[in-house]
Amino acid sequence: MKESIIESEGGRVRILFVYESVHHGNTEKLVHAMSGVCGGAVLKARDFRQTYMDGFDCIGFGSGIYFGRFHKEVEAVVKALPAGEGKAVFLFSTSGRGLKGYNRKPAKTLLSRGYRFCGDFSCKGYDTYGLLKRIGGIAKGHPDENDMEKAREFILGLTRE
Repeated sequence: MKESIIESEGGRVRILFVYESVHHGNTEKLVHAMSGVCGGAVLKARDFRQTYMDGFDCIGFGSGIYFGRFHKEVEAVVKALPAGEGKAVFLFSTSGRGLKGYNRKPAKTLLSRGYRFCGDFSCKGYDTYGLLKRIGGIAKGHPDENDMEKAREFILGLTRE
């Protein structure tokens, strides 16, 4: 999946970040880091309405990873989207392991619906789910400032002309 630059119709690229961040606010930290540098709007997945898409050049969907998948609210939004007709989208996620592979399934769904996939970002996020809680969790302190800087660089890379 090759990254392509997001195009705007005159002026600044308008980005909507649609996300869920539940346990430690890991994904929310990324959303605010990215939206802070590009001036994007931020919306929880449960509050998303398809009519909101018209006002934006690009939609980013993000989530913490739960049992190897995006949050059910984000998955539901992605599955219910109308045909993309080339609309630009990207994905971002946080997980205890920080693997990009978790973004594959929603990326395939978006591509199959006609969206223009511009890229994805993932990083580690503090994870204390299940048995991990007994050992104090994994990826403590993540996302850290280095992760946030990489997220900012990612979004700026997508929006540069």
